Amino acid sequence: MFETLFTCPGITERYLTAPLLDQRLDYLGHCAREGTRRQTLRTIAVCQVSLVRLLDLHEGERVSVTRVEAAADQWSLPGGRRCRRPASSEVRQRFIGHAGRWLRFAGLLDEPDKARHTHAMETAVFEAWMRDERGWSKDTVSCCLSAVDRFLEGLDDRKVALAEVGIADIDREVARWHARDCSRITIRDYSEHLRTFFRFAERRGWCTPGLAEGIMPSRFHPGKPLPKGLDRDEVLRLLATSEGGRMVDLRDRAILMVLVAYGLRSGEVAGLRLDDLDWAEEILRVRCPKPGRTHLYPLSRGVGQTILRYIRDARPRRPDRALFLTLNAPVRPMTRSAIGHVVRSRLDRIGITGKCRGPHALRHGTAQHLLDCGLSMKEVGDYLGHRGISATSAYARVQLGVLRDVADIDLEGLT
Repeated sequence: MFETLFTCPGITERYLTAPLLDQRLDYLGHCAREGTRRQTLRTIAVCQVSLVRLLDLHEGERVSVTRVEAAADQWSLPGGRRCRRPASSEVRQRFIGHAGRWLRFAGLLDEPDKARHTHAMETAVFEAWMRDERGWSKDTVSCCLSAVDRFLEGLDDRKVALAEVGIADIDREVARWHARDCSRITIRDYSEHLRTFFRFAERRGWCTPGLAEGIMPSRFHPGKPLPKGLDRDEVLRLLATSEGGRMVDLRDRAILMVLVAYGLRSGEVAGLRLDDLDWAEEILRVRCPKPGRTHLYPLSRGVGQTILRYIRDARPRRPDRALFLTLNAPVRPMTRSAIGHVVRSRLDRIGITGKCRGPHALRHGTAQHLLDCGLSMKEVGDYLGHRGISATSAYARVQLGVLRDVADIDLEGLT
């Protein structure tokens, strides 16, 4: 490994003779397999040897975070890293990051246990019930469990036992979400997650009966705001930000084209795999975790060429079958949040404000464009994978051309 990172034999020998050789080589090999660039591998090797010598580490010795930070302070001083000037705070933090990740990988980092509520057993049973008995998706289970964890952490802070929880304690937690100026949907979802948990807890005898019935999620009225999708001009401006030959531009353009052409959800894009592209039949297979179905879309020439260029010129050469991967180490499949970051960061470039700023804005824009082109509600709903016509009917409120036609009807003096 060191022979490929350093060209001078004397430097290579210094790294080979430093303590904890096996642990250092194991981590460098792991980083290389994760797609870390050669220059970054050299930086990691330097940090490893510097830390070992500054702390005089020996086999099996565990290191606290405080000692790592103290070593970073010493390393950052003039002369501490063979440089006359002190290291910047950014360089110091990078040293701590590389050192901490190596020690954690090697099992040598002595970290304090993360603070967690005292109901880990109950939440583990609840999680298994949602996953195994209810058959909920991974994302749904994660969202519900996250809300319950936050609630139980609040109980621990106030030293309230789960068996002693009353409806006032639940109202207090929901009120905190109101105080944070969360949207009605967020507050409603939080309340529904708590109600699901307390229904389960009541059957298990963990809490006072009747609490779940007292949790009343806020109503989500039909007269909700109009969908805030992007119009076609804004979509074209967004796509223009990815016109370039950089690897990130090639990948992001493929993501944006899929979102715009098919109106997919971010989770559906993140779940695309290389096997979902049938080049011979020109078909794109999309697994929809929300309705739990698989949809087949015609693979248009423009989208197909964009994806093909990304695969050929920008996608990291990894055995993972996920279509969209991160470009920086560790190379891994992109998540829903990563897809959202691609859209939001490029919307920032063109100054789009006051609208939905995630991938769903493109889904709304696709729906509106199809309706404006004359497709029926049923056809648009089938294209987007909606379960019923009610999910698509929201877009009818923004068909301004139809509304203008209605406004021009002669009411024959009735007005």
